[in-house]
Amino acid sequence: MRPRQKLRLPRASCGTSTSPLSLPSYYLPQPTKDPLAELRTLLQDKSAPLAQVEKLNGEETAPTLAARLETDPRMAYAPPDLQQLQYFGRGVSRKQAESLQQTQAALILNFGYSKDHVWSGLRSATELTVAVARNTGGLIWDETTRELFSPDAWQERRIDSWTEEFPDVSKFTVIHAYKRDDSDFVRCITLGMAKLGLPDVVIDNSSWSLNRSMGLLINMFAQTTAEGAVPQKAGQFDLDLTAIKNSQVREPQVASLKPNATGVALLSLQKGTWEGGDPANRLIEITFDRGQGPDIHAQQLQVLAAAFGSEDSVTKIKHDEELKAASQRARTKLPALRAAFNKGLTPGEFIQVKAPFDTPEGGQEWMWVEVISWDGDQINGLLKNEPFSIPTLHGGQIVEVSQAKVFDYIHRLADGTKEGNETGRLIEKRPR
Repeated sequence: MRPRQKLRLPRASCGTSTSPLSLPSYYLPQPTKDPLAELRTLLQDKSAPLAQVEKLNGEETAPTLAARLETDPRMAYAPPDLQQLQYFGRGVSRKQAESLQQTQAALILNFGYSKDHVWSGLRSATELTVAVARNTGGLIWDETTRELFSPDAWQERRIDSWTEEFPDVSKFTVIHAYKRDDSDFVRCITLGMAKLGLPDVVIDNSSWSLNRSMGLLINMFAQTTAEGAVPQKAGQFDLDLTAIKNSQVREPQVASLKPNATGVALLSLQKGTWEGGDPANRLIEITFDRGQGPDIHAQQLQVLAAAFGSEDSVTKIKHDEELKAASQRARTKLPALRAAFNKGLTPGEFIQVKAPFDTPEGGQEWMWVEVISWDGDQINGLLKNEPFSIPTLHGGQIVEVSQAKVFDYIHRLADGTKEGNETGRLIEKRPR
């Protein structure tokens, strides 16, 4: 999760006549050259995209530009502070971040381009901005994504990566994920789609363990809609990974599909509800009611499993002395894990526990549960496996288990590293 704050940003909507884009360049503390004079020099090049004004039905359709030099940006156009730059700085050194706090000048570039010229408009705005920043010693702030770039980082992410007709949209957007104070679940939202004249995208009520999958789903949806895909029916969208036009985006995703994957996510769409800190743009929310299952979490798992494939399997294992000893070592760490959970995990961090569930035949099926509350011996969480022998349970269901019966745990840290699951590693080494 990243800090969220409101920013000055024009409202954009899909189908409007122009896509607004504001790209300030901040100086440390003063520019090395007169930014407006440098801008005029660059625009005098008749081959520059912004200089080629086209006409369509009597209206200008080429990108337009309004520029001004702000001489007191700390009051009128405050730069991101040091805390923000821990998350939003791209190629920005600590020294530059500190100098930025004393900035005395900012060149504000406001671009507009028609909906029929989004890609040429965005490319020309992107290229002109970095040229001015390089020539005048500036750092580039993308208001739509709330990121600050060095010219080199901007060049690498926004220009050099754009090698096909359509860019990788994820290079021009970011996803913020966070838990509300009154919810056990995660809300994910894009920032940056306004520069494409499209709504930003929301997924609500997912778990941290699905954060990577939900982020991937959002990025693929944003990519396909930016490339021109539209809903097949009102409120429904079949996200076909094989239909993505950008090969650098499409091929890695198609190659990663598991053998039982369909490659198509059956999504529902509805108008998103704006919350404090959201981008000043229309929102579209992805929901999962076309998935099978009695509740939202089961439906989420089913849609993801169908689209990307799943690998759930059952392994019959005898709990011998080696496994029991590993389980006992894991159980000794449960009180500390419970204390850490109730103190508050960092965004992206989660704990899963393996617990037994009784089968109708009198046996037990051991499955993973993602913890959403932990009060004494009682653990409530989301069932992360699809049961094979218990028809009354389903993946994504909220279940209750006893700490006293927990067999093992997985503690995933915010940086992606994992602790625990010693019993799982032992089982993997054994012949099947």
